[in-house]
Amino acid sequence: MLSNMPPAKADIGKAPIVTRILAFFGILVGGILLLNSPVHANPSAELLAQAQVAAASSDSATAVRLASEAIQADAKFAAAYYLRGRERFRLGLVEQSVADFDRYIELQPATASRQWERGISCYYAKQFEKGAKQFELYQTYHDNDVENSVWRYLCMVPHDGVKKARSTILPIRDDRRVPMMQVYELYRGNLKPDEVLAACKRDTPDAETLAGRLFYAHLYLGLYYEVAGEEALAEKYILLAADKKLAENPDINSYMWDVARIHAGLMKKPLKQEKPAR
Repeated sequence: MLSNMPPAKADIGKAPIVTRILAFFGILVGGILLLNSPVHANPSAELLAQAQVAAASSDSATAVRLASEAIQADAKFAAAYYLRGRERFRLGLVEQSVADFDRYIELQPATASRQWERGISCYYAKQFEKGAKQFELYQTYHDNDVENSVWRYLCMVPHDGVKKARSTILPIRDDRRVPMMQVYELYRGNLKPDEVLAACKRDTPDAETLAGRLFYAHLYLGLYYEVAGEEALAEKYILLAADKKLAENPDINSYMWDVARIHAGLMKKPLKQEKPAR
């Protein structure tokens, strides 16, 4: 997806891990300096800054714990719900993730159209109608994102079938990321999987760029085959997308790699359930 941070925050989810850690460290330092001011003392903000550092270090369990502590200190601290929703998803706690994103939107309704992560969590929680509506809403915020259109298609298939999902697919004009327009035409029924893979090699990309392109091709081929009922091909491509070597590729949105990782895990075992807070 093209945007995955709250308003006025950079999308550092696409950056290499060292860059993400340094960026979040900068947020933390700035936050601590602000918090030391007697006028702006805010323990919830300090806890959230620490949670962001943990998230940037791929320590989702710690990030969730710290965000939960921030929420306990301030039940209306919207940003903490957003971060906890993302990190709960990364832990495979998809229903709890949906609940956090829902609460975030309740507290910050102006952000509702931007919450594609919520739509993905709804898909994995099997809240398909809710997910489809979220992606339809995101289209009003950004109408040139193939991934948004594809996820809405995926949410529609379980209840409406492939034919209707294809005939009502959200229109995309020119997503310039390779091979996203080829992925779009695949889901529309106008291209074959081999043509999507071939598009990744156009213009003789370097190895890193090619790996990034193939990640998206493999992820969306896997999802395409899964809703079509072709389990063996779905597993083949999802596992390729979930390759750990791709986790730090700067051309891959780290959250989307986590989607591939979570999906691969679901092929082997059911989702985890978080213990109720005491």
